[in-house]
Amino acid sequence: MNDDIFQAAFDQALQAFEADEVPVGAVVFKTDSGAIIATAHNRTETDKNPLAHAELLAIRQACRTLGVKRLNGYSLFVTLEPCAMCAGAIAWARLDALFYGASDPKTGGVEQGARVFDHPQTHHKIHIEKGIYADDCGALLTHFFKQKRNSK
Repeated sequence: MNDDIFQAAFDQALQAFEADEVPVGAVVFKTDSGAIIATAHNRTETDKNPLAHAELLAIRQACRTLGVKRLNGYSLFVTLEPCAMCAGAIAWARLDALFYGASDPKTGGVEQGARVFDHPQTHHKIHIEKGIYADDCGALLTHFFKQKRNSK
């Protein structure tokens, strides 16, 4: 994973922030070359859809772009630890690897809570790296939620 991939995901998170969405950005990229295939950010408020998480939108876009239903040979970077729903989708998509920034102690589904990839029922095991640019990703989220609390 390279800095361009992080920057693309962080730029998506900033777009989410500007749209008053929880600032999470995701990028699907070719594992061996780092070529970016799809980018997305949270759109749950904009789309009025609880399923419009950055990870799901990026996976959907990548599958459509490539004309496939499985993303073997591709990896995902996301600025926040995926929730259980997104972790399940990552497994179903057969991504090679998951890289993420900030951990999510409240709703994370990878190292927290459901720990989706630790279950024997999760047939597709992937390479996982956490804490990639965690300080930058976490600071954006902290700023967003602090701003939300102060506006009430």
